[in-house]
Amino acid sequence: MAVQTARGVRGILAPAARLDRWLQVVLVVLVATCAVRYVDRHGVGATGVFVLLGAAVLALTYATRTLLPGRSWWPTAWVAGMVLIWAALTVVAPSFAWSAVPVAFAVLRVLPFGWATATTVLMTLVVAGSWWRIVAAPDPTLVAGPVGIALVTVIAYRTLERESLARQRLLDDLTEAQAELAEEQHRSGALAERTRLSREIHDSVGQGLSSINLLLQAAEQAWDRQPSTAREHVHTAAATARDGLDEVRRVVRDLAPADLAGDSSGTALPAALRAAAQAAPGLDVEVRVHGVPVPLRPEVAAALVRTTRGALANVREHADATRVAVTLTYHDDEVLLDIRDDGRGFPPGQTQSGPLRGRGLRGIRDRAEQLGGRADVESTVGEGTTVSVRFPLEAPR
Repeated sequence: MAVQTARGVRGILAPAARLDRWLQVVLVVLVATCAVRYVDRHGVGATGVFVLLGAAVLALTYATRTLLPGRSWWPTAWVAGMVLIWAALTVVAPSFAWSAVPVAFAVLRVLPFGWATATTVLMTLVVAGSWWRIVAAPDPTLVAGPVGIALVTVIAYRTLERESLARQRLLDDLTEAQAELAEEQHRSGALAERTRLSREIHDSVGQGLSSINLLLQAAEQAWDRQPSTAREHVHTAAATARDGLDEVRRVVRDLAPADLAGDSSGTALPAALRAAAQAAPGLDVEVRVHGVPVPLRPEVAAALVRTTRGALANVREHADATRVAVTLTYHDDEVLLDIRDDGRGFPPGQTQSGPLRGRGLRGIRDRAEQLGGRADVESTVGEGTTVSVRFPLEAPR
């Protein structure tokens, strides 16, 4: 947040809000001391009255700083009046040169850098000329010393001001970058959630509806000639519809299927894979399990089931295959799922940009990577396709 200053205040010390009160205290002390010293040494004559009045006006002038705050010209007029009163006092009584310090700081608070530098140099020349007038012999150090000190002081404060502005700009840039990062994270989160819903609906709800459609078509064809087969297809379609309804609710809530979420023996996953195979009419799907089933994380088990559904849907729609082997293998450190078909295959590059299988396979890869696994696709034209998904086990058995 940028530092706010009063209108008309443009000096390099303008942000120092508490400096006013200390300058006023120092100025009053110095002016009073110099006035007492002058009266003690020179008495109260016509000049003494002028000095006392001038000292009182100089002290009171600083107190009028807060008047007319809405006028942008007031700070400049105020500091110019202070400098003129101080210069008149210093010419008459050189001891008032000590009051140049708080007056110069007031100049640095109000005036821009160029005008502040010029005013400070003129003030040092007034100091040097006043002291030169009362010394026995001309002393060039009375000019070079104050002018040099004034320039060094102004330049030093100018450097500090620039460093402060640079730090403020850096903080502003950092704040702006943090705001942009938060906004980008929000957009990325929303995009990731949309991608997740799209992928899960494609591989669960979408494939379930496709299976129901195929089952009902098969039941319609066998309704007169094979009524028992038709009823079996209708029964399977109804069960698939019920599972699809539950799946819709659980996908929206990002939950695993209930039978997988509550599986403590590891047997629910093979059963779910067999159910997915039965819901793929028109394909001869064989489900094989190697190794000893162990419980998996619900989200990993759900990912394996949805991967199987998505892969079988791809085979049914695009591969022109007749047989599919679904193999679930439990290793000591990972679980591996292979879906192998005897279809026509496709060029490997088509999985990235081709219109056929790209979307489903990308979803399988994305789901596996988000859960810490890996998905691979091997395919050759005329020799079928193998989709492999592997997930590490939480601990070796």
